[in-house]
Amino acid sequence: MHAYLADWLSLIIRWFHVIAGVAWIGASFYFVWLDNHLREPPDWKKQKGIKGDLWAIHGGGIYEVAKYRLGPEQMPRKLHWFKWEAYSTLMSGLALLFAVYYFGNPGYLIDSSKLALSTGGAIAIGMGTLVGVMLVYEALIRSPLSRNGLAFGAVLFAILVTVSWSMFQVFAGRGAFIHVGAVIGTIMVANVFLGIVPAQRALVGAIERGEEPDAHVALLAERAKLRSTHNNYLTLPVIFIMISNHYPMFYGHAHGWAVLAAIGFITAFARHFFNLRHQGITRPSILVISAVLTLGLIWAMAPSRPDASQTADAEQVSDSAISTLVETHCQGCHADKPTHPAFQAPPAGISLGTLEQLREHTDQVYQATVATEYMPLGNTTGITREERDMLGAWLRQAE
Repeated sequence: MHAYLADWLSLIIRWFHVIAGVAWIGASFYFVWLDNHLREPPDWKKQKGIKGDLWAIHGGGIYEVAKYRLGPEQMPRKLHWFKWEAYSTLMSGLALLFAVYYFGNPGYLIDSSKLALSTGGAIAIGMGTLVGVMLVYEALIRSPLSRNGLAFGAVLFAILVTVSWSMFQVFAGRGAFIHVGAVIGTIMVANVFLGIVPAQRALVGAIERGEEPDAHVALLAERAKLRSTHNNYLTLPVIFIMISNHYPMFYGHAHGWAVLAAIGFITAFARHFFNLRHQGITRPSILVISAVLTLGLIWAMAPSRPDASQTADAEQVSDSAISTLVETHCQGCHADKPTHPAFQAPPAGISLGTLEQLREHTDQVYQATVATEYMPLGNTTGITREERDMLGAWLRQAE
């Protein structure tokens, strides 16, 4: 019953998190596109303080959008602030982190072969990392380094790579991945809460007082624009991390931290193409380079094929030995009725109750148990290297 209710809780939080994330990211993409497509308005609009405008058609209606240099002569009674999309994404993400990783299945987060952690210890490391990296980012964004976009990007990338490596030294692969995503998400929401919204409040306050924004307001606005740009580039990496828990070949890789760093770089670089294109600059070479790097990553990550001696050994593995191995290390979760307290049904719908079922899932089992060694979760059953090799030999025989 506990596993059943836990699944419902996870589903509800995850569903809300995805909806909130779609709303936030969609708004972010739209406003970047909008800013880059504004055109010089006619003189009569300029006289009203309008900096740029855009006409669009959507859903059977024609829309006119105008951006003011500062603000209208009279502020509207209702002004929508794009902030709760970000806040609700972070809050639901943290709730999901606690429900699934900290208080859910410990195998997702803790790998005793790396570090034997208690729940409290895992929370302390995870939350401490989120807050610590966010504070470092805040110090950097307020420093002179922020004026050099390329240098700032390089430093931020180096910090995130370090975080990725560090998380993989402490947590299981899946837990490490999700913590890097949480770090990036926290930076993005902090950009909204600590930079973008305060700048907007300062601007609105000056307009309501009938004052010309001073140098302080201008500085806040400049940093807010920079923060928004950073969020735009971080969006694709964090989306990848959100869906990566379905693919053990990434977080279960022996060098998962480097894989994550590579994908983060490639996706952010690809995003640069679209940002330039919105400004009327088309550089297909960016997408070509991104595609080549992706192909290189696919090649580098490909599991190695067994040599001839390993293939010959396959004939020596008996069905009875594999039945015992699977019963010991797999069927606690992957059975029609799992005995593991965290599962109500077999994960991914894969039941390994019989050798025939094992043969049906040869590729998945080989990838998860032999190639990436991600299964069993957290290796709570204590499977050995020799047992993995034996299972791999039998699976190759079953092909």
